[in-house]
Amino acid sequence: MLTSPRPRLKTAFKKGRCIAPLHTSGPVAVTPDGSKLVTCVAEEILLTDVITGTEICRFSGDTQPITSLCVSSSSAHLLVFTSSLSLRIYEIPASSLTSRKPIQPIRVVARAHDAPVHVCKADPTSTYLASGSADGVVKVWDIIRGYVTHAFKGHGGVVSALAFDYPQDPSLVSQTHQMRLITASVDTRIRIFDLSAAASRTAGSQKPEAILEGHVSVPRGLDVSLDGKWLVSGGRDSVVLIWDLSSKEKPPKTNGESNKRKGKGKGISPTLAKTIPVFERVEGVGFLRPEEDLPGSSSTTDKIRFYTGGEKGVVKVWDGREGAVLFTLGQEDENISDDQEEQRQIVDTIYVPSTSTLVSVHADQNILFHSLSTKSLIRQLIGFNDEIIDATFLSPRTHLETETPVKALSEDTHIALATNSSLIRVYSTSGLDARLLSGHTEIVLCLDHGVGGRVLASGSKDRSARIWALSKLNLEHVDTNQDWGCVAVCEGHAESVGAVAMSRKGGEHDGQLGFMFTGSQDRTIKMWDLSGVPLTNEGSKNGTAEHIVKCKSLTTHKAHEKDINSLDVAPNDKLLASGSQDRTAKIYDIEYVTGSGRKAARGEIKLLGTCKGHKRGVWNVRFGRTERVLATGSGDKTVKLWSLEDFSCVKTFEGHTNSVLRVDFIDAGMQLVSAGSDGLVKLWNVREEVCVATMDNHEDKVWALAISTNESIIVSGAADSVVTFWEDCTEEQEHEKENKRSELVLKEQDFLNYLSLNDYRKAIELALTMEQPGRLLSLFADIRSTTSLAESEDPLEGTAAPSITGHPSVDEVIRTLPGADLARLLRYVRDWNAKAKTSGVAQGVLFAILKLRPAEDVMQAFGDEAGQSMIMNGSIEKTTGVGGTPLKELVDALIPYTERHLSRMERLVQESYVVDYILGEMDDGMFDGELEDDESSMDVDTKIAMQV
Repeated sequence: MLTSPRPRLKTAFKKGRCIAPLHTSGPVAVTPDGSKLVTCVAEEILLTDVITGTEICRFSGDTQPITSLCVSSSSAHLLVFTSSLSLRIYEIPASSLTSRKPIQPIRVVARAHDAPVHVCKADPTSTYLASGSADGVVKVWDIIRGYVTHAFKGHGGVVSALAFDYPQDPSLVSQTHQMRLITASVDTRIRIFDLSAAASRTAGSQKPEAILEGHVSVPRGLDVSLDGKWLVSGGRDSVVLIWDLSSKEKPPKTNGESNKRKGKGKGISPTLAKTIPVFERVEGVGFLRPEEDLPGSSSTTDKIRFYTGGEKGVVKVWDGREGAVLFTLGQEDENISDDQEEQRQIVDTIYVPSTSTLVSVHADQNILFHSLSTKSLIRQLIGFNDEIIDATFLSPRTHLETETPVKALSEDTHIALATNSSLIRVYSTSGLDARLLSGHTEIVLCLDHGVGGRVLASGSKDRSARIWALSKLNLEHVDTNQDWGCVAVCEGHAESVGAVAMSRKGGEHDGQLGFMFTGSQDRTIKMWDLSGVPLTNEGSKNGTAEHIVKCKSLTTHKAHEKDINSLDVAPNDKLLASGSQDRTAKIYDIEYVTGSGRKAARGEIKLLGTCKGHKRGVWNVRFGRTERVLATGSGDKTVKLWSLEDFSCVKTFEGHTNSVLRVDFIDAGMQLVSAGSDGLVKLWNVREEVCVATMDNHEDKVWALAISTNESIIVSGAADSVVTFWEDCTEEQEHEKENKRSELVLKEQDFLNYLSLNDYRKAIELALTMEQPGRLLSLFADIRSTTSLAESEDPLEGTAAPSITGHPSVDEVIRTLPGADLARLLRYVRDWNAKAKTSGVAQGVLFAILKLRPAEDVMQAFGDEAGQSMIMNGSIEKTTGVGGTPLKELVDALIPYTERHLSRMERLVQESYVVDYILGEMDDGMFDGELEDDESSMDVDTKIAMQV
């Protein structure tokens, strides 16, 4: 009988990609090529690659909130205004390589305005920057030189929108059209200023060429067409106005203000060409390029097409001449509350012509990328997830009955997250692209997947559970993140649904989901029949009411005395486990009979046993994959392993410093993964009951834990809104250890070869390189003992100067050691000097260093060591000290032990005299006469020789 090989135990995980806060508040900008995104997280500015979702760099701020920012048309500069009223100009890195160092500004204007700047915009030539402040002042800056070229006053309040009027069509540049600046403020008026050099020299250059009145509320968006002929403005009065800038007709005077230009020539006199009601407050408006091939638009060459975004949370594309909506990007949800509607409204829209994309920024910190060519959502970046409560992997292409999967069956393409929100986040595992699943009306508390990851189950505070699935069309596009739809709802609990568990084997053979369990705050467990729930969403993307199946409850069981925190179904669908705040875990037997013909499905659970032993509530329960065991995580900081035969505790794992919130098995049940309130994820070996790895990347409670199908990735999500992907690096680590071991064996052999050849220079240098102080100690001790033995045999032989260390070549090595190696040797001497057994060697080497090297070399050695450490690390990091600081530490460590060794030697000398005296007294003077006779008979030369 063949047995499957035992899995190789994992010992190390490294941090892979992270899903961290991308945008919390403040303005957003996209580079003109559409490849990079600029967002604000608290007081920091992030630059992110749109395609991969990786953070490229961060821009250093001044610890104040960002009020406005923009990117120049050339993508070369980022211009930022903060609440400290400063203007900071940065250079945007050209490459997309990640940089850990924050980008410093190339220029800072300390007080650019006297009030906060809420809008700013760069001109099409990347030469000028316009900024409008809350005190009604608009300034135009030279970006490169950093000075003010124009200042316009007279706005009746906060400046709300800016636009440059400069023809970008090459055929129009040669005409007499000059650059103009168009502004809007809360006084509802739109002003046009001339920025030409001739106008700036006239006395009336500070006054507008024209003042346009038509809005009755604050205009929030302005844009000028490429040919400079049309101006579009949209405001919170729910209308869009199209102005003809080429008109020369002079409008009448209003409110005592004149539209005449002082000086020579006639001023422009724009006229209102069309008023279009949009029936929502407009927060962003702009023209589309004429070359955009949009379905439903007119075929004439003089098209006027623009987009709007506002309170309804969708982007609309309009035909300006007809005043009709061509199409809508996004979908309005009419069944949401007023608070949710406020959160989903659009606060800004960005048009990227190079990629034919419209970007909408929403009040709930979500950033949506819409394709104009396909009229679809191509990417959604979620700015802030709040607390991560639960997570589970999804594999939409597993076990397809009708077609062969394109991807491997073990590959997880998506991960679903439950956060402190009613919306479920479904992320692509390869990037930051995500989708929001709307359907619950309260916070989603728990998630689970079924049918190998093809369907998703969720439980919420709204007392219901829902089943989600993709449509067949979406299943064909596995490489992109598609919309999921609700296919079933389970209602019947009296309190929040805090735990869900789906059948593990359902759908494998008969194409049905089988059953599902839900646990609630009402202390009951309900069993639901999912046999009539489809595996794909045949209705609309969001699952309209007529396509949602109402599931039937098969049984309701009063399970615990307190809230039910967790449920789990055994891999064979025969057992159910529940964990509760009443400090117990219970095991139930599942009986389920599928319906056939007119017979309805039947289901029931029977209590088999109770696992008692935890001192606090049980947060999580999980069945073993192969063994008949149950793992529980509790608020008493322990993980316990229970036998399913007699429901006794067989193992207890201690190591977390706070509540254990999640547990799971890997490697066929031979290892456990746990996550706790201490922010740590731990990997345990079940047999030895020891923690083999600790993963730390969170600053708050780790509520969510998910393991990929192939068990190579562990995902942890915490209350700090960070999701971390931990990748198995056991094999890499073993390869590195093996390589280091092989290199060490070769170096050790070389070391022995050098010793046998008396090549002490290479031996000492190699021992220092290998960082093996033990081998150095043995080398110096052997040289010392060999020299002492030779001196004892022939004390007066030879006339050459004696070696300080005992060997001339060793003296030469110490005399010529590089600075970093000398500092390392001195640190070894310090360690040897701390022990009486090795202090003799330490004192000998120290004496040689002080005799052979000047003091300047010793001081410089530590500076060289610090410089070498910086080069190897690739950055300036904190070391043990630079210059005199490490030398002082070394001396302070050497002096006390040296004094102790000196006092010990003096004490031994004194004791040796006592021994001599005792020996002399013990012979009772019997040899004194003989010694005197011998001395008297010696000649003078013999006495002198003996004295010597």
